[in-house]
Parts: sequence; C-alpha cells; structure tokens
Amino acid sequence: MAQILIEREHQLGLAQARLTAARWVEEAEQTFDMRCTYQQGDTGDSVSFSRPGLSGTLEVSGEAFRLQAQLGFLLSAFKERIEAEVQKNLDALIAAHQAQA
Repeated sequence: MAQILIEREHQLGLAQARLTAARWVEEAEQTFDMRCTYQQGDTGDSVSFSRPGLSGTLEVSGEAFRLQAQLGFLLSAFKERIEAEVQKNLDALIAAHQAQA
C-alpha cells in the first residue's frame, strides 16, 4: 500500500481553517465520491475519509493542515497523480480562504 502525506502551514486561524476543511469535504464527497466524517475539537479538527481503495485523515489546526492517505493496491500505481491533484486542490482552497481573510 502506498501512502501520501501532505502538510501545509497557513495563517488562517482555526475558524477559517474549519471553513477551508468544510469546503474540502464538500469537494471530496462530490468529486471523488468519498465518505467523510468531520469531528470538531477544542484546538483542532479531524476529517476521516474513505472510498474503495483509499482511506485517510485530514487534521486541521489554526496553523496547519496535515493529510495522510493510504492507497490500496490498484490506486498505488497512480500515487504521484493522486498526490499532485490533492496538493493542487488543497493549495487552491487555502489560497482562496487566505484571500478572504
């Protein structure tokens, strides 16, 4: 199984980071047919996501996002492409919310 780890620091603060993560969840569910579970905490949040051949978590804090994903055997062949697409998507969402802040 291949793994993906993406870490992005930001200056959004927790409230804006939550909005960014909520938007990420919407896109993941609609575009990639993922099942997501969002758990809000006092100092940060956690999003668990899965679909056949892929599972992982997105950790959300006021300073950073940390995404970890495990790819099943079939999707492992597309690791670089999947990782690049996730990075592009997350970076675009962060940039959009930073512009609003």
